[in-house]
Amino acid sequence: MSYRGIRLALAGPRRRLETPIGAVTLLLGFDAPIRISRAGRPPAELVSLYNGLTTTPALGEHSGRFAGVEVLLAPWAAFALFGTPQYELTNRSVDPDELPHLLGRGVGELAAALGSLPGWAERFGLVDDVLSRRMRAGGVASERVARAWSALRRSGGAMPVPRLADEVGWSVRQLENRFREQIGLGPKAAGRVLRLQRARRMLAQGRSQAETAALCGFYDQAHLSGEFKAMTGYAPGEFMAARAASAASPATADRVSGAATSLVLGANGRSAVFSKTGRGGVVQADHTAV
Repeated sequence: MSYRGIRLALAGPRRRLETPIGAVTLLLGFDAPIRISRAGRPPAELVSLYNGLTTTPALGEHSGRFAGVEVLLAPWAAFALFGTPQYELTNRSVDPDELPHLLGRGVGELAAALGSLPGWAERFGLVDDVLSRRMRAGGVASERVARAWSALRRSGGAMPVPRLADEVGWSVRQLENRFREQIGLGPKAAGRVLRLQRARRMLAQGRSQAETAALCGFYDQAHLSGEFKAMTGYAPGEFMAARAASAASPATADRVSGAATSLVLGANGRSAVFSKTGRGGVVQADHTAV
């Protein structure tokens, strides 16, 4: 679990492309709404939102004013908190108060409480308190699903599905069914997302496409390029070039540090990002644009 606080004060509207990551997003907004667009779905305009796992990019747009706390959750942990089968939320952005959950209060009410606090340390403290208490209370997530998800993440999405099933003592069919319920994607599709996330990280570190393809388990560079375009809308070189070109604007704070998750399509002005990973971490302030 990780979270960051965001407060934007830009001179005009901001558009940002978000690519698939291996986490569920719970955004606790306490300012203006954000408009989320993705192929095949009507746009959603929300102040707080819940994003299940995705396999396609999304476009986020707002007026230039935005504030909130963004929480990234392992999909099985999100299932434990919200209970909704995660396959119903794949490639969707919804109002979290439309979902059953174990947070003990409405998500909008929690977000408003965060907005009323004087600083980010106090906000992170409240998020810690609410989420840690509810996770300790226990949900219905399977321990085997959590183990399988951790193993798949550690492999960068490369672990074969039959081996993953053997790791947790399930048949492939059992693993696929429980993954769809509690992760949102089958293990093969989830592996694609994690593999591409690792590839974006390597490309951001300056590795070549050929080396990245080989290290991340793609058949070849063409396979990497095809997967990259399917899940981001860009070929690898186009995406990294666009990120480099946008560096003249205030820098982008990626949702997963170092993983090249985002692409600012137009921004100017000031913003601040405050981040914390896990419970008991150090609050850090990075004055970067988001």
